Formats: sequence, C-alpha cells, structure tokens
Amino acid sequence: MDVKREVLPNGLVLLYSEKHNLPLVMVDLTVKAGPLDEPADKAGLAYLTSALLTEGTKTMTSAGISNQVDFIGADLEASTSDDFTTVSLSVLKKDLDKGFRIFSDCVLDPVFDPREIARVKAQTKDSLKQAEDDPEFVARKAFKKAVYGPFPYGRLVQGSPQTLDAITRNDLVKFHDRFYVPANSILTVVGDITPAELKALLNKYFGNWQGRPFPAMASPRGPQEPKPQAWFINKEITQATILYGNLGIRRDNPDFYAASVMNYILGGGGFASRLMADIRDKLGLAYDVHSYFTTDKHKGIFEIGVQTKNRSAKEVIDLVDRDIEQIRSRPVTAQELKDAKAYLTGSFPRKLDTMRKIADFLSQVEFYDLGPDFIDKYPGYINRVTADDVLRAARKYITPDKRVLVVVGNQSETGLKLTPLYPPLN
Repeated sequence: MDVKREVLPNGLVLLYSEKHNLPLVMVDLTVKAGPLDEPADKAGLAYLTSALLTEGTKTMTSAGISNQVDFIGADLEASTSDDFTTVSLSVLKKDLDKGFRIFSDCVLDPVFDPREIARVKAQTKDSLKQAEDDPEFVARKAFKKAVYGPFPYGRLVQGSPQTLDAITRNDLVKFHDRFYVPANSILTVVGDITPAELKALLNKYFGNWQGRPFPAMASPRGPQEPKPQAWFINKEITQATILYGNLGIRRDNPDFYAASVMNYILGGGGFASRLMADIRDKLGLAYDVHSYFTTDKHKGIFEIGVQTKNRSAKEVIDLVDRDIEQIRSRPVTAQELKDAKAYLTGSFPRKLDTMRKIADFLSQVEFYDLGPDFIDKYPGYINRVTADDVLRAARKYITPDKRVLVVVGNQSETGLKLTPLYPPLN
C-alpha cells in the first residue's frame, strides 16, 4: 500500500493513499480527545462535543447538514472512543468539493445550539435507559467499572444522566477550542483523489485552521490493578450473562502479538478455540463463548464472555477456570500454534479490503505510533511467536488471582454464591 505522510505547517498530520478503483473518497479526522481529557463529574463531554458537530454550524442548521449530506449521497458521522474522537466522511468523487465544505464546516465551526444540546442530551439519556434492559450492557458496564475503578476507561463514553446534565454549552465550546486544533489531529484521506486535488481542497477548506499551540498535558496515571472481585446482578431472566477477566495490556506492548496468538487459541478463534470446543461443541452449554484483549493507549481489558442457562452458569465458570489453568500451565500444541498464525496472518488483508477500513486502519497506526511499515511487518511479528511466548503471555496477562467476575441472571436458579451488586455499578 502506497501511503504518504506529511506534517503540515499548522501541525496537522496528513496521511493519504490514492485508490482509483472506485470513484469514492474516505476522509477521517482523528482528534486526540476522549474520556481521558474530561473531568469525572462531566463524563460524556468528549462524546457530547462530537455528537453535536453535525447538529448545526455557523452557516448550516442541523436539518440543513442532514439534507445536504443526503442530497449528495454521502455519509458524515462523528464518534468518540476511549482514546480519541473520529469525524468521518464518505463521498463520491464528483461531490468531493461539496463534501469537504460540509465536513470542514462541521469540524471547524460547530455552533452548539442550546436546543440541539438539550435534544442530544435527552436522546443519549433515553438510549442509556433503554440499554439497562440489555443484560450484556448491564454486565459490561459493571465489569469495566470493577476492573478500572475510578480510571476514565471504567466509565461509559456517553457518561451518565447526572454527568450529562452537568455539562454546559460553555463546557462544549471550551473543549472544542482546546482539543480540536491541527496539532492535536490526524487527517487521513483514502480514495479517488490525486495529491494536487487534495492540496487544493485543504487550502480551500482548512487553510484558515491555524496552528494554535496545543498545550502539553500530563498523561493520567494508568489504571491500577483491581482486587479480585465477583459480583452478581439479579434479573428475572432465563439466561445468565457471564463476564470474566482482568486488566490487560497496552497497544504498544511488545507482547501484543504473543497475546494475540494465545487469545486465538483460548477463545478468540471461534470454533477453533478451546473455550468454544469445551463449552459449546462438547457440552452444548452456550451458543457462543469468546475471549479478547482490548488494547488502548493505557492498559485494556482481557475478557471472556458467555451466555448460558442460569442453571449451567456455575459449570461454565468452572470450565473457563479449567481452560485458563491449562493454557497457563503447559505449552500449546504445534498444530494450535500453526493454525493460529495462519489465521491471524491470512485474515489480516481483510482489515484493508475497503476504503473505510483502510482509512480507519491508517489513522490508528498513526495514533498508536505503530510505525509506517507496520503493514509489512505484521506477518513477521505473528510468525515469530513461539509456544514458549504463548505460555509466557498466558501466565503474565491472564491473572486468576486478580480475576473480576460479573454475572447477570436469576441468582436463585444459578446457585452461585456471589456478592449481590445492587444497585449495579454506575
């Protein structure tokens, strides 16, 4: 893949890759602003700021933005994750100028209309309330809070009804002014566009985006290892949702690749994984069971998730404990190692099979500083993993002595003697 990288005079990092197979252009603006940058009592500030970018600017109303985007058949959206905010545009080549105009207006000149603020807050609070009926949402919210404690990753990105109510229009304006600056952003452009065309559009629509200095911020202290915990949230439902895990690794951890191979064998490989074979295939106790590592700027989570009938919850947890003990006590087989490597290297191109995926991928490679040659080096990183590396990763990054367990279900039917969690962790 031919990817060019520049740092523009205003400090903006620009990544672009020409792809002329389709008359389409993808644009991603990654702003280094998220929950890590907001006060706990105003959790959701980064999310609310991004949600309001497309809800009115100094030249367009919310309805006007929506109508213009629909008219040219484009997609424009903004979202916030644990580490950053992304504003994305997908537009046909013939409408590139119009698309860039709308996109730049939303990024640079949001108006934060009080009526739109009230509406988006109400929508977000309604969505959070409805989500409480979903056992998996309830379990994940409690699980993250238990693992991370007061660290920002333990909060919902959207905040809570109470913290949303505490956010004022002035908070949104100040957050946008402080973080939405070129020196704190990455612009990724992929598709049917030449360097000359891109330069002209940047000059036209981002030429006045001044390189205000971005103040160096002290990085928050990373999450602390939690104490072992086991919680039960009682609901009158027939299936128990079980989340099991511990604090994991950062994305820049050199053991990321050994952990990826290990996780594929344990529970990340679908029907090829040990957990799926033992819990679903042999005993039919669950439709799906999975494990994964989240990897962020700070330590993510190692998580195993499964849903099963209430009465089989204890048996499933015992099976998870057994499989974890086995992968931590002896090397995986040569065939397991070979299959995991083949899948992880063979499926890697699917991360880059659309322009949308390419733009997202390039932005994250830059954000996490994985290196401009990461695409070429990834297969080698995976293929160098040995059975001893897998065993070491399992012992180091799966920690039963610091296990967090959350179960949502009908406690009387499960027979589990866990600490009731009421009200659930917010």
